[in-house]
Amino acid sequence: MAEKPRLYYFNGRGRMESIRWLLAAAGVEFEEVILETREQYLKLLEDGYLLFDQVPLVEMDGMKLTQTRAILSYLAAKYNLYGKDLKETALINMYVDGTLDLMMSIALLPFKPSDQKQKEAELVVEKAKSRYFSVFEKP
Repeated sequence: MAEKPRLYYFNGRGRMESIRWLLAAAGVEFEEVILETREQYLKLLEDGYLLFDQVPLVEMDGMKLTQTRAILSYLAAKYNLYGKDLKETALINMYVDGTLDLMMSIALLPFKPSDQKQKEAELVVEKAKSRYFSVFEKP
């Protein structure tokens, strides 16, 4: 039996969340290594595991995968969730990119100046409702 994928990330959702969702959709059990200290992160860097010095990192199939989009593509192809043909794959990629765009706008909120956070959060929510959720909810 193959080993469970091992996911390395900080204690939060962030860029790892879509990877967790995809593994759950595929019915794949996985292990998580929560990076709680800077030393844990630095050890991954020292060992050369982080291609661009950042997480998420997924260990599976003898590989150390980084970059969210690359990880999602690999998992989707591996578990037959990447479309039945090239057109369906392109459509899936458009939804994935839209999801990543929305996640980035949310992820940047904590870095906004304190006096702008509330307004920026409201703009993100409005954009999510008008631009993203409407697309995801179409039949």
